[in-house]
Amino acid sequence: MTGKHDHPRPSRVLGAALLASVATIVLGVAAWNTLSSSAHGSAMLEREKDGCPTAIKPTPSVEAAFRRESYAPGSTASLVVHKRASSLTLQVFRVGPERMSTIGNITMNGVPVTRKRAVGSSAGHRVLRMRVGWWPSGLDFARLVAADGRIGFAPFVVRPRRLGQHRVAVVQPTLTWQAYNLRDDDGDGKGDSWYAHWKKRVVRLGRPYLNRGVPPYFRCYDLPFLNWLARTGRNVDVLAQSDLERASSAAALAAAYDLTVFPGHHEYVTTREYDLVEGYRDLGGNLMFLSANNFFWRVVRRGNTIVKTKQWRDSGRPEAALVGVQYRGNDPGKRRAPWTLTSAPGARWVFAGTGLGPGEPFGDDWGIEIDHTHESSPSQVQVLAEIQNLYGPGFTAQMTYYETETGAKVFAAGAFTIAGRIDEPHVSRVVANLWRRLDNES
Repeated sequence: MTGKHDHPRPSRVLGAALLASVATIVLGVAAWNTLSSSAHGSAMLEREKDGCPTAIKPTPSVEAAFRRESYAPGSTASLVVHKRASSLTLQVFRVGPERMSTIGNITMNGVPVTRKRAVGSSAGHRVLRMRVGWWPSGLDFARLVAADGRIGFAPFVVRPRRLGQHRVAVVQPTLTWQAYNLRDDDGDGKGDSWYAHWKKRVVRLGRPYLNRGVPPYFRCYDLPFLNWLARTGRNVDVLAQSDLERASSAAALAAAYDLTVFPGHHEYVTTREYDLVEGYRDLGGNLMFLSANNFFWRVVRRGNTIVKTKQWRDSGRPEAALVGVQYRGNDPGKRRAPWTLTSAPGARWVFAGTGLGPGEPFGDDWGIEIDHTHESSPSQVQVLAEIQNLYGPGFTAQMTYYETETGAKVFAAGAFTIAGRIDEPHVSRVVANLWRRLDNES
C-alpha cells in the first residue's frame, strides 16, 4: 500500500547499535493516520485495511530481528534480541506447509525445522549466532519465548544455495515490509519511517517488526500465497530483494529462471533490482505481479538503510513499461467491486476452467490500490478485466497481460490482491493457469 502523494502513514525504525554479548547456537536440520507508539515496539491501533492493521494495540513481545534479509543454507545468521528478556527459548519454523489457520495479525505459524532450545537471557541488545540448516529455500522465522510468557517472531528468507535450483523464483517484498514497519526506535513517539512523517526519507533495515515481529499485512497479503505453494506442491526458489540484487547479471537471471513471481506489494525497488528485472524481461524472462502498485518508488541502499528518492515514473522509467500497468489510486478499502472480464484473447486462457466469460464478474470486493495502463505500457498489452471507475471517473482498475518479441510473458493483477485471495477456487484456478503458461509448461 502507499500513502502516495498526500496521505502519509506510520512506521518505525531500528536505530541503536547492535552490540552486546554473543551466544553461539548450532541448530540441527530437522496507514493513513500518524501513529503514536512507544519505544518498546508496541503501538496504538491504526486504521485497518482488509482486516490487517499496520499496527495493533500494545502487545508485550520479545523484540528480535535478523540483521540480514536472507541467509544461505549452512551459513551463520545473526539474530539480535532487543531489550531485556529472561530465560529465552528459540525454535525455527518454515512458513507455508502448516495445516493450522493463522488468526489475527500478531502470530506466525509454521512447521518446525529445529527443536526448541534454551538460549539464555538478554540484558539489552544481545546477538545470537544461529546456524542455518541445510534447509530448502523458503520463508522461515525464529520463535522466541521469554520466561514471562512474551513471544516474538523474527522472519528471514532461506535463499537457494545457487540461483536456479528451481526454475521459478518467488521474490518477497522485504524492503516494503520495512517501509511499513511502525517501530519507533529513537523513542520520539513517531514511527521512524516516511509513513509516520512524510518528510522522512530514510528507513533502517534489520529491525524488529511491530505486531510481535510479524511483517505488516503479512497474514492478508503474503501468507495465503506461501500456503498455496505448499498445498499445490510447487517447488520454488524464494528470494529476498537483496538476493535478486546480488544476481551477477540479467542474463544470469534469465538462465536461472523461466518465471519470476512478485506475489506481494512490491513498492520499493533499487536501481539494481529494476535494471536486472527489466533486463531479464528483455531476454525473455516471464514475470507475474499478483498485487498492485509495484516498482513505484526508487530507493537507494546506504549501509543498513534504504533512502527514498523519487517515483520511477519521475525518473524517466515509468513502471507501466515493465509491469504493463502502473499505480492509479487507492483508498482504505471502503470502495470495492468485482472485476468484469473483457473479450481480450488472453482472458480466454487466463480464466479457463472458471466458467466465466466476457462481461461476467470475477470475485466481489477488489480494490485497496489499483493500477491502470499508461501511454508507456507495451503496445502488446491486453486488458483482461476491469473495475470501472472504482474511485471516480477515470479511476479504473485494469488487469493486464502482454508478450514481447523476445517471448517474455508478463501478467499484472491490477488491484489488491490475487496472492492474498488465492484460497478462493476461481482465484486459485487463474493463478494455476498463469503458472502453467508462464512457467513454460504449455
